Amino acid sequence: MRKTAVYSIDFQKKKGFICDMDGVIYHGNRVLPGVQEFIQWLHEEGKSYLFLTNNSGSTPRELQQKLARMGLDVSEEHFYTSALATAAFLKSQTPGCSVYALGEAGLLNALYDAGITMNDVNPDYVVVGESKSYSLDTLTRAINLVLGGAKLIGTNSDVSGPAENSTVPACGALVAPIEMATGTKAYFCGKPNPLMMRTGLRMLKCHSEDAVMVGDRMDTDVISGLESGMSTVLVLSGISTPETLKTWSYRPSMILNGVGDIVRAARGEGTEG
Repeated sequence: MRKTAVYSIDFQKKKGFICDMDGVIYHGNRVLPGVQEFIQWLHEEGKSYLFLTNNSGSTPRELQQKLARMGLDVSEEHFYTSALATAAFLKSQTPGCSVYALGEAGLLNALYDAGITMNDVNPDYVVVGESKSYSLDTLTRAINLVLGGAKLIGTNSDVSGPAENSTVPACGALVAPIEMATGTKAYFCGKPNPLMMRTGLRMLKCHSEDAVMVGDRMDTDVISGLESGMSTVLVLSGISTPETLKTWSYRPSMILNGVGDIVRAARGEGTEG
């Protein structure tokens, strides 16, 4: 792995940081190198920050507790998920609607909190997130509900994500069979949807030019920051490599090995080449 700069970012002058989680902060249940130092630096410098994750499976409290088990002290208000973005979108579009949902606690809780009810007979929407209970039965039910008129929503368009020692299918891969069987395209609410990014910036009380997007994916993290007018950092601690970077027609502002390099760059210590 290596560090490359398209142009240098003055991290000291930036007021807000939006960070992905999987592949940036942790792999599975293992915290990545430099993360403790990075979070400590954010606190010491008084930076606004938000962990913005496309993984819809966990609630903010569960994410807070997961980081606590890894020795990281981050309060609950610093988390925003694609499940919350999806619930907010549905509430704004069709208040009091009903859904057939394929997902985990993070998605179900977000939907309930937004006043949305569950309905497996004639729902307004079929909503798909990351799901451990995904099966041929639930897939068949979802397909037939969409064919019956339900609108198809995905929490995020990622087709895969990093686990501790493997790659796992993500929402985009789980939605694909429904799209193919029904001829219907899903609407995705997570990154790179600008609605989620604008919400993140509002939560930080920060303008895009004063913020940095940090992530390990070109197709969700970097493109969402780029299209929102933010500086972008691609870290090579997750799914991207220098080789995969060559396949994209756009570039991040900086490429670093991990978030610890942000602290070293901010302190003028340089990063490993």
